[in-house]
Amino acid sequence: MSSFRDREAIVRDAICAAVVEHGVPPSVATTARATGIDVTEVDAAYRALADARVIVLQPSTCVIVWAPPFSGVPTAFRTTAGGASWYAPCAWDAFGIMAALSRDGSIDARCAWSGEPLPCGVASGRAYGDAVIHLLVPAAHFWDDIFFT
Repeated sequence: MSSFRDREAIVRDAICAAVVEHGVPPSVATTARATGIDVTEVDAAYRALADARVIVLQPSTCVIVWAPPFSGVPTAFRTTAGGASWYAPCAWDAFGIMAALSRDGSIDARCAWSGEPLPCGVASGRAYGDAVIHLLVPAAHFWDDIFFT
């Protein structure tokens, strides 16, 4: 029998695998089927992972909004790599998708002020692009209001 900690790791890995394969985070029921873990235990693992800031849930639900570096909802940052694409919560995570997958790729991003395209991504393992990421909130306060950040 696995420990609670082991179940969280299994659930986390199943969430990431589903996002990579399908482009969106799985429901609690889908994760339960994929892992063979009871739905109530998967529900508890989702909440524990959210409390640990591993995933972000829609308020008062177990619906995953973000499983960083992936977003479960459309955003202004879309990463394409190896013929697949995923949304990212922010520009930083758009690069993080390629790092997590060890793949080169491109990011569809636009300047928030002008709307101009910002060509960027990773080629031969190195970042390219000349845009600047402006963080409105110091990193120490990202989780004060993660939806705003």
